[in-house]
Amino acid sequence: MNTFHSARLKLTAWYLAIIMVLSILFSAVIYKTLTHEIERFERAQRFFIERRLEGDPHLSGPRFETPRRLQERIPLNPELIEETKQRILYMLIGVNAGIFIITGGLAYFLAGGTLRPIRKMMDEQNRFITDASHELKTPLTALRSEFEVAMLDEKKMSIKEAKQLIKSGFEEIVGLQGLAENLIELTQQQKRHGHLKTEEVSFLEIIEAALKKVIPLAKQKHITINNDVDDYILEGENQSLVELFVILLDNAIKYSPQHSGIKLSSKKTDHHIQIEVLDTGIGIDEEDLPHIFDRFYRADKSRSKISGYGLGLSIAKEIVESHKGSISAQSKSNKGTRFIIQLPVGHSKTSHF
Repeated sequence: MNTFHSARLKLTAWYLAIIMVLSILFSAVIYKTLTHEIERFERAQRFFIERRLEGDPHLSGPRFETPRRLQERIPLNPELIEETKQRILYMLIGVNAGIFIITGGLAYFLAGGTLRPIRKMMDEQNRFITDASHELKTPLTALRSEFEVAMLDEKKMSIKEAKQLIKSGFEEIVGLQGLAENLIELTQQQKRHGHLKTEEVSFLEIIEAALKKVIPLAKQKHITINNDVDDYILEGENQSLVELFVILLDNAIKYSPQHSGIKLSSKKTDHHIQIEVLDTGIGIDEEDLPHIFDRFYRADKSRSKISGYGLGLSIAKEIVESHKGSISAQSKSNKGTRFIIQLPVGHSKTSHF
C-alpha cells in the first residue's frame, strides 16, 4: 500500500467519522423529540378522556375521581407506546446505516480529490529531485573519472595535459554552478506564485535591459536582433521580466546558426500584450514541443549538442505564469522557432523602436 492510498484511507475514515458523529447526534435529537411528542400526546389523550369521564352525567359516583380509579377505568397499553419508540429507534438506525454506506463511498471520493493536488506536488518534487540528482551526478562522475586517470598517470602527465585537465574541470565546475543557480532561480519563481510584488514597469525598458545582456553573445555568432516592439506599461516585477526575455533571447541565439537573425515583435490584443521571439535556428520536432517547458527536458540530439541543462524554459514559464500570462511555442525541425508570450497590460505609449 503506497503512501497516497494509506493517506486517502485515513482521510476517508476521518470524513466518515465526522459525518457519522453528526448524523448520530442529529438522530438522537430526532428520537428524543419524537418520543417526547408521543408521551405528550399520550398524556393529552389521557387528560381528554379523564375530562370526558368526569363530565358524563350518566356515570355514577363522585364528579372527581382518584387517578387510581381513573386508570382502572381507562385502560392504556404501554406496550404499544414502547413498540412505537422501538420502531422509531430501528428506523433511525437503518437511516444511519444507509448514511454510513453512502457517505463511505462519497468520503473516499472526496478524500481522493483533496489529496490529488498534494500527490501531484509530491510527484513533481520527487521527479525534480531525481532529475536534479541525475544532472549533478553526470558531470561529477566525469570529473572524478578524469582526476582518477590523471592520478594513476601523474608521472607521465605533461604540463599541456595537466592544463587541459584543469580547463576541463573548470568548465564542468562552471556548468555545475550554472545548474545550481538555475535550480535556485526556479525554486524562487515557484515560491512567488500568488506572492509577486508588482509595480508599473515599462516594457521598452525591460527589452532594452535584456538586450544589453545578450547582445555580446549575439555578436560572437554574428547574429542580428531585429527589434519591432512598442512600449507599454506592464504590471509586474521588473527583474523577473528582464530574466524572462534574457532566457528567450539566449535560447534563440544558442540554437540559431551564425550570420542569422532573430526578430522581436509585439502587439496589443484586448487587455494583453502579445510578444513574439522568432529565430531561424534548428527548430524543434513536433513530438518534442509539448515537453519543452518541462524541467531538464532536452529535445533531439541536434539540440542536445548545445550546452545547458534544460531549465531555462521551465523558469520562463514560471515567470510568465506568476504574472498571470501564457507562453507557447510554434516550431518545425530546421525551420526556426517562434515563442509567443502574452502578458497583462495597462495602457500603451505611442513610442516605438
